[in-house]
Amino acid sequence: MAHTAAHVLILDDDIDVACAAQLLLRRRYRDGQVDTLCDPAGLPALLARAVPDVVLLDLNFQPGQTDGAQGLALLDLLRALPRPPCVIAMTAYADVPLAVAALQRGAGDFITKPWDNARLAAAVEQALARRAGMASPGTAAPDLMGDSPAMRELRAMVASVGPTEANVMVLGENGVGKELVARALHQASRRAAGPLLPVDMGAVPETTFESEMFGHRKGAFTDARHERAGRFQAARGGSLFLDEIGNLPLAAQAKLLTALERREVTPLGADRPEAIDVRILSATNVDEARLFDPAVFRPDLLFRLNTIVLRVPPLRARREDIAMLLRHYLAHYESQYQRPARAPAAEALDYLQQHDWPGNVRALRHACERAVILGSEAHYTRGDFGLFDGAGQAPAAPVAPAHARQTLGALERDAIHRTLEQVDGNISHAAKALGISRAALYRKLNKHGI
Repeated sequence: MAHTAAHVLILDDDIDVACAAQLLLRRRYRDGQVDTLCDPAGLPALLARAVPDVVLLDLNFQPGQTDGAQGLALLDLLRALPRPPCVIAMTAYADVPLAVAALQRGAGDFITKPWDNARLAAAVEQALARRAGMASPGTAAPDLMGDSPAMRELRAMVASVGPTEANVMVLGENGVGKELVARALHQASRRAAGPLLPVDMGAVPETTFESEMFGHRKGAFTDARHERAGRFQAARGGSLFLDEIGNLPLAAQAKLLTALERREVTPLGADRPEAIDVRILSATNVDEARLFDPAVFRPDLLFRLNTIVLRVPPLRARREDIAMLLRHYLAHYESQYQRPARAPAAEALDYLQQHDWPGNVRALRHACERAVILGSEAHYTRGDFGLFDGAGQAPAAPVAPAHARQTLGALERDAIHRTLEQVDGNISHAAKALGISRAALYRKLNKHGI
């Protein structure tokens, strides 16, 4: 789902490549900002004006250059910023050492050119999600915040399991922070100096699963114009985080199981297998009981992945942490949007602490951002957060200040966007909640550019 305030920078010396990526991303982030820069010399001036949320960074800027040295130097510059952007490395020469070097120096992902549009869009969306979860400068990291017994137990488990080589499966509802738990596990491991490479398994097409995960050789199939490193090779020496593993089709599960059993993968078009050196972390929001249904998930693969199971509690199960999280995210967005520091009114705080938060911490974070943007009183009111009450109705919102008043169309767009957030993008559930047909919702999504 699009983040409307996204700021993406495409840094590539090939103007055609930069413009193609810009056109693709502008359709997704129409209310955001998608810039291009073809000369790296202009980067310092651009950063002085505003630091992007995500940078698509080419690794080679000179004709015939393939070592990625200039791109890696720019990556170091970006990672040294006080609040660095998420960086997605791009190269037409995706050999394993260069991909690993970029990941080890702080890139969150890498894309090979020519790219698949869905793959590029998914990489940017995941980078924006990681960026949104970063801590504000000078504040405690929000990764595993909370003093509730459930969070103390979770942190203790991470500290105990992290240093081992055991495969870990992280279970929990949408929005609880499963990827943050995976990152904490990686940082606590002996592989912390290596890359942590997240892969949204639900976004990997079954037809390209082997190429995406195991890599391919030049000429392996019609569009294989360059050799490509798979995710297993790129994460070498680090951890591979298989997110949304419960969405993986059974046929792809069999291929993944074979790789894990043999500890090797064979790139498409290769004559011999390659050994893999990764720790497997996985996560899913699929109900735990359903994972033991052979029609949903292979039992032999499940036992390979769930040596250790960590269950992340939903926010409603640790209500004592809500006030702390509210303070953190309100302060974060007050700083980001340069708004005065305020606290929730007593009635609003009580309501927020009693709210069930079906979208968990992710929903709380978005509610805080909305309150900071729209709030106009001395204290944040219940209506500023735009939540639904127990009857399924949104509380009446206060009149927004002149700079934030919305048209009817904008209100409709906000309602659709908020509903999609609450159902984690499920179109059927969103249509039902809004009282319209799926077809009508699709028309409105297209109308509003969501």
